[in-house]
Amino acid sequence: VQLQASGGGLVQAGGSLRLSCAASGRIFNLGTLGWYRQAPGKQRELVATITSGDSRNYAESVKGRFTVFRDNAKNTVSLQMNSLQPEATAVYYCYRSIYGNTFWGQGTQVTVSS
Repeated sequence: VQLQASGGGLVQAGGSLRLSCAASGRIFNLGTLGWYRQAPGKQRELVATITSGDSRNYAESVKGRFTVFRDNAKNTVSLQMNSLQPEATAVYYCYRSIYGNTFWGQGTQVTVSS
């Protein structure tokens, strides 16, 4: 399984970005997908997850502003990020967890300027 993240960039505070992650492999509709992020000098933290049954979970800090989607037909998981604040600056990693294994994308940089 390979994951390729894209969509990061530089945005002003209050702006929006949409991250996408394309996955290879079969039976994409199974397993949990999601996004983590890692800011400089900090540990990687969970941002959002979506299960095979479309159950979503979010970090408290992003609830109401971020939305995670999955498109099983296109083998993609996306993260719509609205009302971005400078504390959202981090490298964002997509992942897929299935049958006890976790696969990671390469990360995409998101920078929010104040």
